[in-house]
Amino acid sequence: MQTLYNSLTRRKEAFVPIEPGRVRLYVCGMTVYDYCHLGHARVFVVFDLVVRWLRAQGYRVDYVRNITDIDDKIIQRAAQNGETTAALTERFIAAMHEDEARLGVLRPDHEPRATEYVAQMQAMIQSLIDKGLAYAADNGDVYYAVRRFPTYGKLSGKSLDELRAGERVEVDPHKRDPMDFVLWKAAKPGEPAWPAAWGAGRPGWHIECSAMGEQLLGWHFDIHGGGQDLQFPHHENEIAQSEGAHGCTFVNYWMHNGFVRVDDEKMSKSLGNFFTIREVLEKYDAEVVRFFIARAHYRSPLNYSDAHLEDAKGALTRLYTTLANVAPDDGNTDWSEAHAQRFKAAMEDDFNSAEAVAVLFDLAHAANKAASSRLAGQLKALGGILGLLQRAPQEFLQGGADADGTRIEALIAARQAAKQAKNWAEADRIRDALKAEGIVLEDGPQGTGWRRG
Repeated sequence: MQTLYNSLTRRKEAFVPIEPGRVRLYVCGMTVYDYCHLGHARVFVVFDLVVRWLRAQGYRVDYVRNITDIDDKIIQRAAQNGETTAALTERFIAAMHEDEARLGVLRPDHEPRATEYVAQMQAMIQSLIDKGLAYAADNGDVYYAVRRFPTYGKLSGKSLDELRAGERVEVDPHKRDPMDFVLWKAAKPGEPAWPAAWGAGRPGWHIECSAMGEQLLGWHFDIHGGGQDLQFPHHENEIAQSEGAHGCTFVNYWMHNGFVRVDDEKMSKSLGNFFTIREVLEKYDAEVVRFFIARAHYRSPLNYSDAHLEDAKGALTRLYTTLANVAPDDGNTDWSEAHAQRFKAAMEDDFNSAEAVAVLFDLAHAANKAASSRLAGQLKALGGILGLLQRAPQEFLQGGADADGTRIEALIAARQAAKQAKNWAEADRIRDALKAEGIVLEDGPQGTGWRRG
């Protein structure tokens, strides 16, 4: 049975969908004012693994991941660049899709943009005002009255007073309580704005996901996910909004992936250890980055370093070397096979991709030892569920097809000719020259292969 750790109850629970055979999943997506960074990459890959696994188990998954395309940072960046917010967000949405594709991330079923759902946000805000849970201030903003929602704090597990003590609360004379949060922001000169009963303005960040979630998945759905940093206040505020507006449970299971750290320090621009996905992919193969994320449990911290990426590269190389040495058959996953059963048990245990990846290495060892095409096929099929091991082995091992491959093949041929002529010194010279370039030669019964070390 599938289990997952529910951030709301703070325990691992059996997963029982609201509708048998169907999973409705919402994940908080990107605010598109810049290129996506490593933290975004983890969200992309983690929930891609969740969706792939659930679908492999026969569930129909309705996957929604939103785009925030109106926000203070977007407005500020567009003004700095001298462009419209629409031009800025379109450019970075396109870049995000390119990054996703390179990481092997499937596109969500729905990718709503906040600016397309303003009317629905306004309707929810009005409902909260009507229920006494929100109020329009004299400055044109609309705020949620947090203390009017009795269970506020249930996701974070803290009382309002504890939350206030632990947070830097913005001093705003228009709020009735410092912990109240904005639902609607009054328009400022030159900013994008929409007409509303409370005055022209734009939605606050928190209301976006509540409105888009209800429109695409209903008032009550199965799983809501995102990074750990969103648990409070964003997801706490979503619960208050949605449950306050509709009077029913908003989400059954909350999932939060852990933080990304860089060399054991929190990733931040101020520390100079902030990396975009594009910067990382300039140095490392995209599948190596995906593998690096997949082999850590999604709730654990993920420590990025060159050493860890090099280790991931070497580990993935071992799996692809198995597929190069033992041609896999074309069969589907055999779930009765022992390794597949262990793989399934790992993924059913709170999507434990770390343990599932460990099973792949045991399977690779067994396939090599028995020279078994059936087991190699099983390795490829199980890897495919994680979005791994689907390339031709030589393409990965040789770093992709490029013009340099022709030169390397020519040098291998020259080395072979030298060996046949018993010119061992020349054969060794060619081998050592290639090794200095990071090219590893592998002599076998079928001839000499090569890979990038």
